[in-house]
Amino acid sequence: MFLKGQTIGKYRILSSLGSGGFGSVFLAEDTWIDKKVAIKVPHKQNLDFTDMLKEPRLLASLNHPNIVTVLTAEKQDGVFFIVMEYVTGETLEHIILRDGALDLSRALDFSCQICNAVDHAHRVGVLHRDLRPGNMLVSDSGQVKVTDFGTSRFLEIAAHGTTVIGSPSYMAPEQFHGKAVFASDVYSVGVTMYQMLTGELPYATPAPADIEKLMRGELVTPPRVKNSRIPKAINDIVLKALAPEIAQRYQRASDLLNDLLTGTTVSRRPTAAAAQPEADVAEIQSRLRARETPQPSFCWHCRKPLQARTAKCPFCGESQ
Repeated sequence: MFLKGQTIGKYRILSSLGSGGFGSVFLAEDTWIDKKVAIKVPHKQNLDFTDMLKEPRLLASLNHPNIVTVLTAEKQDGVFFIVMEYVTGETLEHIILRDGALDLSRALDFSCQICNAVDHAHRVGVLHRDLRPGNMLVSDSGQVKVTDFGTSRFLEIAAHGTTVIGSPSYMAPEQFHGKAVFASDVYSVGVTMYQMLTGELPYATPAPADIEKLMRGELVTPPRVKNSRIPKAINDIVLKALAPEIAQRYQRASDLLNDLLTGTTVSRRPTAAAAQPEADVAEIQSRLRARETPQPSFCWHCRKPLQARTAKCPFCGESQ
């Protein structure tokens, strides 16, 4: 779509950053303020202009340090594109492919940051539907930024997303039947956690004949089987995030985050062999809690600001 050295409006294209199913991303320089930005060019350019604005408008409703910030949307020379902050670093997918299983402290740190991002999106009524390591950027300083909300939608009116969208290896069982809810995003986070802790996916991409097994939870091998260094408490948290039945799964990312930070599933009486790993988890959780700061949230219905962890909006009365 764009070539290196090409100038589009005030943006000079520096290089291509990659291409996915919904668009191509380029590194560019804002020549007015000498700042590097990421430019996403959707593949579909023949849509109604209002439809093309859906993604940047959705992104504009999200304001969180763990979500890539949209700066503006423009149309130059007949090409529509979205201008976003440029994150210096690499995708979580590249990190896992290169390093394999991450150490426990790093995996839990990344998991908490991802949960913070997803929780914020859910609190403003946004369902991602395609959470995976390839859509998560890790900056040079270790900050995780969730991106690629091109498949997302608001759940203001509809009870759930009805289109089969997502990456099969990370999709919750119900997504294969065209039903996506907030707990579906949590399942995808669970798959990502599993991959960070073991270096592997919990199962191969499900074939059509495997969907029923997936629905029954028969495809998931406990992560601790693949990596014996994973403490039982973390193993149990991951398995709960991967529960095939929605009712048995964490309903919100905040629920998963709470367990990661408080260790409520940690055994009260660990065996002598397990005592040290559980103590390590407690120490890691203590450090994560110490730097955890509640992020501002907004009512999914009236969009007015809420206090952290508010269960009911004081302005319109809607449950959060």
